[in-house]
Amino acid sequence: MKKLFTLFLIASSLYLTAQTTISNGGFELWGNPTPGVSTEPTGWYSNKSGSNIAKLANNICFQDGTIKRTGLYSVRVETINYLGNAVNGAVTTGVINAPSFNKADGYIGTVNFSASTDIRKMSFVGRPDSIVGYYQYTMGGAGEQPKVRAILHTLDYYDPETPTTNHPACIANKIGDAVWIGTSANQTSWKRFSVPFTYTSSSAPTHIMINITSSANQMTTIVGSKLWIDDLSVVYNSTKVSELKESNVKVYSHDKTIYVDFSNRSEEQSVLTVFDLTGKVVATHKVEANKLNTFDLSNLNSGLFLYQLVGSESKKSGKFIIE
Repeated sequence: MKKLFTLFLIASSLYLTAQTTISNGGFELWGNPTPGVSTEPTGWYSNKSGSNIAKLANNICFQDGTIKRTGLYSVRVETINYLGNAVNGAVTTGVINAPSFNKADGYIGTVNFSASTDIRKMSFVGRPDSIVGYYQYTMGGAGEQPKVRAILHTLDYYDPETPTTNHPACIANKIGDAVWIGTSANQTSWKRFSVPFTYTSSSAPTHIMINITSSANQMTTIVGSKLWIDDLSVVYNSTKVSELKESNVKVYSHDKTIYVDFSNRSEEQSVLTVFDLTGKVVATHKVEANKLNTFDLSNLNSGLFLYQLVGSESKKSGKFIIE
């Protein structure tokens, strides 16, 4: 029996070609070939691939297939107890570094404290207006708050920036950053957050460091806080491009065919682009106005795909599944 797959209409991490996006911001891909930890989102890292001391604690980052907003998974980070100490739940595009057992010495950086040749950076050359995402949260105790920080930079970077004997100064490499700290409250349904970037340099960044933690206070002594994040993306402001609403256009798939109902739109030169989860373009089609458009995707294997519909004055993006 043929199945109809509902398309998850979201603000995905696909935008105009000239604008960089966050890699694996929907946390659908898991398993890192280097340094080889299968329990981490691809391109993201936890304590299990951190510096030598950081690796000793139990997992603080998890693939969650039950609590997810779209697609198959979200990422969950938890603040845990290890030898009587609270280890902050975290996932990052960099390296979790613990130079000692003193929490105050801990930091996230692009360079592994235990192996200087281990350098991790997510490429990024855009200057977005803001970072957005969706979260759920369970407090481990009073005062606990979730936190997401995104830093646009060149060369190497460290968070916190304050130089110590463990890492050098890096503030000169900063282009801009965005910091979101949630409220001290449980959040049991998906809630959108958005925070603008503050730019300190007119230069273009080469990389983005994104640090997600279930305990905003690095020195917390409270365990049990849990933070779920899904559909993390960046937004580029434009006076010419606006988001298409559900009532303007419908996109759905059935039996390896994708349908774009553009019956109520007169906009010219709209283009549908289909991506796999690595960001590779697997199909491109011109969408005609005032009609139902159908496109054959029988050449694609089963799995989760992303789409972007872009016209001269509007855009829409989302996910769909082919079985």
